[in-house]
Amino acid sequence: MRISATIVTLNEERNIARAIESLRAADEIVVVDSGSTDRTREIAAGLGARVIEERWRGYAAQKNFAAGRASFDWILSIDADESVSEELEGEILELKTRTPDCAGYSMPRLAQYLGRWILHGGWYPDRKIRLYDRTRAEWTGDYVHESVTVRGRIGRLEGKLLHFTCDSLSEHLRTLDRYTTLAARELIDRGVEIPLRRLAVDPVWTFIRTWVIRRGFLDGAQGLAIAWMAALYTFLKYAKATTGLRLKYVKGPASPSLKDAKDRPWPDLKDANDKPWRGSR
Repeated sequence: MRISATIVTLNEERNIARAIESLRAADEIVVVDSGSTDRTREIAAGLGARVIEERWRGYAAQKNFAAGRASFDWILSIDADESVSEELEGEILELKTRTPDCAGYSMPRLAQYLGRWILHGGWYPDRKIRLYDRTRAEWTGDYVHESVTVRGRIGRLEGKLLHFTCDSLSEHLRTLDRYTTLAARELIDRGVEIPLRRLAVDPVWTFIRTWVIRRGFLDGAQGLAIAWMAALYTFLKYAKATTGLRLKYVKGPASPSLKDAKDRPWPDLKDANDKPWRGSR
């Protein structure tokens, strides 16, 4: 079993070295860059990655393009702001010594937020399928909901994929604003109508679920920030889908912020349905 690691990038000079250096279990590293203006490509090439420049196709399509350019069928796909823990590396190395009996493998993802590892609030274990056989699996989805779809059995790894989300609330707010626009556009394209009661009640429920039911309070101040941001994400997503964004997108000419929204490589998020970060994918 030989493994190609793939990473899609745009202006990731802050993160790319950490990601590549964690991929010691891979037999090659492929970085697909969509037009970085910083030192991302230079750093990646200097660390031994094969760097390919390709226009942005959308999250799922870009990751499938990267898998298609890999030398081996088994793909380990991570984002630039993620890294493979030593525990996960050991499991992958052990897996390489035998013939896999699955078409893909999921792993828990542990996120660091404002300097703290988050264990509650619905953020952990946040399992993701990131190791897969490209002949039996591919990335699917649109907007902010891409994930790996596997045709066959899915195994479980227990080592952690580490996710370094953001270092400041300002960074979080900027990202949240961009992704609520994408999520709102998805609702509009699907023809989803948002009644006023959902706009009023769902953000409150999101906070309660994140902070109380999912025990976000155990993560201290960071857990409280996550709960408020999750509530704000829900409110903005619905508000944009029912007010100004819908008017611009449906009744008038597309604004620059919407026209190509789903085709832009925004920074990584967790799941967009109730969390302020996308989960890739």
